Amino acid sequence: MNTSTIFMLVLVAFSAPIAVIPVIASDYTLDIFGNANMDAVVDEVDIEYVWGIIGGTNEVTELADANYDGEIDEEDITQIELIIAGEETELTLIDMADRIVTISMPIEGVVVTHREQYEQLRAIKVPKDVILTAERQILTTPEYTRYFAEYQNLPDIGSGSSPNVEALIGLQPDLILMGSYGENSSQHSAALSVFESAGIPLIYSHETETNFAENIRMLGYVFAKNNEAEEYIDWREDLVDTIEERLAAVPEEDKRNVYVEWWSQYTTKNEAATRIGAMGGKCIFGGEANAAVNPEEVVKQNPDVVIIIGGVGSGYITDDITELKELREEFMNREELKEVTAIKTGDVYVMSVYITGTGPYHGGRDFIQEAYLAKWLNPTYFEDFDPKYIHQEYLRRFQGLDWDLDEHGVYVYHPIEHPDGN
Repeated sequence: MNTSTIFMLVLVAFSAPIAVIPVIASDYTLDIFGNANMDAVVDEVDIEYVWGIIGGTNEVTELADANYDGEIDEEDITQIELIIAGEETELTLIDMADRIVTISMPIEGVVVTHREQYEQLRAIKVPKDVILTAERQILTTPEYTRYFAEYQNLPDIGSGSSPNVEALIGLQPDLILMGSYGENSSQHSAALSVFESAGIPLIYSHETETNFAENIRMLGYVFAKNNEAEEYIDWREDLVDTIEERLAAVPEEDKRNVYVEWWSQYTTKNEAATRIGAMGGKCIFGGEANAAVNPEEVVKQNPDVVIIIGGVGSGYITDDITELKELREEFMNREELKEVTAIKTGDVYVMSVYITGTGPYHGGRDFIQEAYLAKWLNPTYFEDFDPKYIHQEYLRRFQGLDWDLDEHGVYVYHPIEHPDGN
């Protein structure tokens, strides 16, 4: 089944209204009080489980006390029913900093303090007018002023590590979303103390490669966008499953040696950032190097494929391919690398830092990075796989952007495979 077919099936599956969130298999627990059986969703099974606790046949679990009053009784059954119906007036959860937080529902005004969260909330269709503030970086970085154009008239509240506390309190939000960045800074700790003393609930929410579904599902409950969250999760997981299934068919002997140059000459990143090993390649530094490397070692390891990541003036802010093109040409012309296999075969690709998962301007688009890498490193096994289609689908369907990749932006470059930047 090709990529277009896969994503058409997903679109059809979600074209009809969804009345009840389905039972979801997961290897993590959704940390919302009311999730009595400790799976990934609050549903009718939790009602049955609480009845079992009351009747003495089920063990008490941490999240069974749905209304968080210290007792497990029929009032918890009522609270679970309200959560399922999306009619709860309060919701208690454990956030990503392991803090127990109770919030009043519904959320009609939220302060957002990290750039990733704007993208996540937009992906699950949280209305623009619910978001009260703009984090400084999305107001000052050219990339974000264009990508997040609808938030440019919102108040500047500083950054997550150094928020404007007085301005935030003055907005009287129902909720503040904080990311893990800056969590240990003195300004951040002081802000947290002030917010708590002012009675403003605050939730830590931060997406990583391993907690994507957990984070999005939690936000779905907080903002009463459960169905939208599930649609986005299913779309992302369908893509990941497709990539993994194809990679499973790649024999070890077909996996090629890869060198990733990240941001500056002879500097690389580890596996957590590059995802080379996960995408079917063999990093010449074993996925462990995370700093400057010796050019002689690059020559010695003789990579079959080179991935250059950079391009401050690339991504969504320009239609000019020049910068990405020049990055590749500079690499191809290094005298010390002239005998490297990737130089001889031309398997040198450039990727804009704006579509990576861990670059300085990332926003949750790591799956786009992975889609391109999977195809570049394993072209035989991904011949009918189209990363540009995936990128376009995401922008239109989950970001609500009328953005044609054939007309705007430069994201990747190779003179034959991606001469126009996509």
